[in-house]
Amino acid sequence: MSRFFSLYGEKILISIAQHFLYVVSAVAMAFVIAIVLGVLLSRKPSWANVLLPILSIFQTIPGIVFIGVLFIYNGMATSTVVIALTIYAIFPILKNTYVGLVDVDPALIEAAKGCGMTNFQTIQKVELPLAMPVIFSGLKMSTVYTVSWATLAAMIGMGSLGELIYSGIYSNNNTLILAGAIPAAIMAIFLSWIVDKIKDAVLPRSLKE
Repeated sequence: MSRFFSLYGEKILISIAQHFLYVVSAVAMAFVIAIVLGVLLSRKPSWANVLLPILSIFQTIPGIVFIGVLFIYNGMATSTVVIALTIYAIFPILKNTYVGLVDVDPALIEAAKGCGMTNFQTIQKVELPLAMPVIFSGLKMSTVYTVSWATLAAMIGMGSLGELIYSGIYSNNNTLILAGAIPAAIMAIFLSWIVDKIKDAVLPRSLKE
């Protein structure tokens, strides 16, 4: 085992760092985009009926195919991986954001407007806080999915823990497979826990009770 870590220890650490950066970058971008789109679609449900099914189609496209197509146009670059992962990560957050916002009691929105709040203030101080539990459920799901999708970066030579997994498969080296799979599983659990902690920090106290 000590020989294994002397040979692959540095590679494992680099792969973990690459994987982590891919996931965090993609999920952060997806979260911002999904929140903005979710708010817009909650104002135009007819648009949601068109856009959400289209975005859901991307979830059915095999990841390697999608990354491969982006690779043709964008080349071997970090942006190729991040763009692909971001597009995949958007849908669970967007869907939950939309559902969370449209499910807010209209009477609460009217009461907020009756208190003199602008549309932006109503969204910021009433609708989004009430939708947060549902939004964070989508964020957590998206984060866990993205950890697994990020392994595909290795297929275009962009590292990640997938490089260890695929190398282990090709060389029939179970230890190498586990060296990629175990850190990925731990990362998914860790980031899921982080999302829960962020939710607890931003969720209004009344919604925690």
